[in-house]
Amino acid sequence: MKTNRRKFIQAATIAGVGYLVAEGNAQEESNSPNERLGVACIGIGGKGGSDADNAAAFGNIVAICDVDKNRLEGKGKGERFQKAKKYADFREMLEKHKSEIDIVTVSTPDHMHAAQTLMAMRLGKHVYTQKPLTRTIYEARKLAAVAKEKNVCTQMGNQGTSLDGSRNAIAQLRAGIIGKPRAVHVWSNRPVWPQNPFDKTRNRTIEEYRAYARANAKGESPEEKADNAEKMIQQMESTIEKSLANLDWKLWLGTAKYRPFMPGLYHSFNWRGWWDFGSGALGDMACHHCTIPYAACDLKDPTWVRAKTSGHDFNMFPSSSTIEFEFPANENRGKLPFFWYDRHGNQPPLELFKEYGIEKPSSSGMFIIGEDGAWYSTGDYGQAALYIRKGGEEIKERKDVEVTYAENKGDYDKNQMYELFRAVKAGNYKIANSNFIDRAGPLTETILLGNLAVWAASQGDETQAGKIGEWGEKIEWDAKNLVVTNLKDLKTPGVAGLIKPVYTEGYQLD
Repeated sequence: MKTNRRKFIQAATIAGVGYLVAEGNAQEESNSPNERLGVACIGIGGKGGSDADNAAAFGNIVAICDVDKNRLEGKGKGERFQKAKKYADFREMLEKHKSEIDIVTVSTPDHMHAAQTLMAMRLGKHVYTQKPLTRTIYEARKLAAVAKEKNVCTQMGNQGTSLDGSRNAIAQLRAGIIGKPRAVHVWSNRPVWPQNPFDKTRNRTIEEYRAYARANAKGESPEEKADNAEKMIQQMESTIEKSLANLDWKLWLGTAKYRPFMPGLYHSFNWRGWWDFGSGALGDMACHHCTIPYAACDLKDPTWVRAKTSGHDFNMFPSSSTIEFEFPANENRGKLPFFWYDRHGNQPPLELFKEYGIEKPSSSGMFIIGEDGAWYSTGDYGQAALYIRKGGEEIKERKDVEVTYAENKGDYDKNQMYELFRAVKAGNYKIANSNFIDRAGPLTETILLGNLAVWAASQGDETQAGKIGEWGEKIEWDAKNLVVTNLKDLKTPGVAGLIKPVYTEGYQLD
């Protein structure tokens, strides 16, 4: 029985048996069924594939779910997944196997994270959910609240938080190695997916494609051109039919409003650039980039945010944006500006780097400027970093800081998953460093506020290689109540809809 199994796991934990291994030992957990937690995986393609593999290293895979039959069948052939039941609808899977499941992994497009995670937690399951935790701010707040209410262990999949370098940097910065922070700059070379709202070759419906084919088909005569256009149309219609034979499009849309399927337009990767499904470059990468600045500089409860962008059409994110947040002073620092830059080449001013002896900044990175120096990282996760004074003199790391590192199970991605299993077995959600309550929920709230500003900065100039326009409307923010305090003064419509979504029938938010 499940109750007995849980009692056994807790007893083993207290006795120090089985799962705690010396750092550096990549040995997997015992294969004894009584010691391994039951796992269900929602989304098993792309990052979901590695999330499922990592969970399978420490638990027994009870069931797997994906709306794509090809992915589902392919994963089911894996050694650790052959006994797993297969489902297209996560709701059916969770309901049927709720007595066998302890942990659920959620590795799906952003717009489905909250609905899937909430159902799992409301059934009393512990959850590992990919970053960003949610697509909207209210969903992030809701997930943290339900995790606390249900007393479950949680972890967001921003694997860089399990790196030694990341945890050490947070400890060093909080200990004052560069003094009190005065400004934070973070930049990313994303997007690496199609994200140009004004691309006239992108067709969102078969009707649009038919018109495009008839206008652009090649041919030496009108008759040949017309014939080639019809061949193009027939080929596209055939591709759509074959794709939908394997993909449950209604389930993929899930909580989002209906729109027709077009091959490659949204599924399986390019959804990141669409407002209804993803959260743009900011949502994709800021949970990675901002983990250290967030934890080290108290980037909570910003008072306002504004953005300037290359322009967008309220359907797709702009190809480039710069976002400025302001955080109020607290007991650890003064008022703090935070700047985010996305698109390769969109970076802080070069003069800022040169002050600290940096001549060629990396394509992605982080830069925290303090009263006594700066912290500069050249990677996405903060694993490669320098502490430097103006002029370029290196500051030696402090030896008196205490750091709790993740247990080493082979690599930082696997360590991030293992930390959740440790938390569940110990009955202590705080063991998971990126749990929803203390870290992932508040961090995601902060990050996603930037997208309200991006929405309100739709003017730009895509005709000039993504040239960024002027600052858009400022969003004044009441973080406690999740309210835009100057909403009635904004000229941009739809801002409030990015705070709390409306789900389609069949999915539960509140």
